[in-house]
Amino acid sequence: MFNLSDLPASIPVFPLTGALVLPRARLPLNIFEPRYLQMVDDALKTDHRLIGMIQKRDAPNDISNPPLHQIGCAGRITSFTETDDGRYLISINGVSRYRIKETHTGFTPYIKADVDWAPFERDLGDEEADETFDREAFLKKLHAYFEVHELQTDWDSLKDANQELLINSLSMMCPFDPEERQALLESPCLKTRRETVSTLMEFSLRSNRDDKGQVQ
Repeated sequence: MFNLSDLPASIPVFPLTGALVLPRARLPLNIFEPRYLQMVDDALKTDHRLIGMIQKRDAPNDISNPPLHQIGCAGRITSFTETDDGRYLISINGVSRYRIKETHTGFTPYIKADVDWAPFERDLGDEEADETFDREAFLKKLHAYFEVHELQTDWDSLKDANQELLINSLSMMCPFDPEERQALLESPCLKTRRETVSTLMEFSLRSNRDDKGQVQ
């Protein structure tokens, strides 16, 4: 468990469109680019072992300095395996969101950023709860959404999963587009994130119904 004072002022950031990690959630990563292999090596040498996940913004691309969203989430490397072909298979556990203050390039092959953790201090606390959560209605909508997108899951596990794990896991695994994922990341609380997930699923279901109507 980290305290705000334990978090470093600067972290390596990993721009990866569509990848999302949230506090207390787990994200597996397959690392193969040389600069990000170096990033993992360097992170493992630190006490905190943090990597800041961040999404790129829609803007003209500059490989050396891509346009980034200002808010990301840092995860701590909790497992590490090196493959025979030189890739790293790692898992990170989400620790806290952060806001980028300034990015630095040129000193390392990857981007480093000075970050502000203070706006997200609540990420370091206990699991969140949503007192207005109607699990039965939510799972009914989720079942319809999974059918439309031909997704599979263990429904018994979902029925028993705690609220935060359920909502955050769905935020990370459902086929939402990058900007929708960013909105989920920036949600101020679990209730808002759950409402956003529900709205995105409903929008997808309505679009599917409209498409079927047009085909007919």
